[in-house]
Amino acid sequence: MLIRSLTLATLMVFTGPLLAADDTNPLKQDVGKARPLVVVELDSGNATLTTLKKQLDEPANKQAFEERNMVFYTVKFGSIGAEGEKFAKDAKDNKKLTPPETNALIRALKLGAGSGTKVILVGKDGEKKLEKTVPPDTLDLKEFFSTIDQMPMAEKETAAAAEPEPAAPAPAKGAKPAKAGSKPAPQQLDD
Repeated sequence: MLIRSLTLATLMVFTGPLLAADDTNPLKQDVGKARPLVVVELDSGNATLTTLKKQLDEPANKQAFEERNMVFYTVKFGSIGAEGEKFAKDAKDNKKLTPPETNALIRALKLGAGSGTKVILVGKDGEKKLEKTVPPDTLDLKEFFSTIDQMPMAEKETAAAAEPEPAAPAPAKGAKPAKAGSKPAPQQLDD
């Protein structure tokens, strides 16, 4: 019994930090609320992040970014390790990520080996939707916006905003008006 207890305690000591690291993943707080666009700069000489920030400062791109409920994460590798930041629509939601949060973000994206800058679009469901490595790929925000517009959830959001609630169908000729609280009469099916 003592050996089992010691084994369990030892197991919890070693696995506790690993399980806690998953809870620090900043992408989890965006699930169902926002679509993260994550830029991971694997080599610091690449100007992709600077170019992307300039594109996002343009009024048309900024508006398109906000309309699609997107947030922007950056991860840079420096002399002390990975440093991350989050930029959101509301300035109060902008923050510098802690080292555990940055590492959890990197682990969640399951980045492969390589060089360049990775630009990753994550959907509201928390899954990767589009991933680009610059270079050799090119970076075009319109491609990311188009990918979002083709997602089923984005289509539902657009339709819900565009269509008002449908009016109740008019009763057929000769039909009696329905009483409040009564079940509607069954409709005839057309073959």
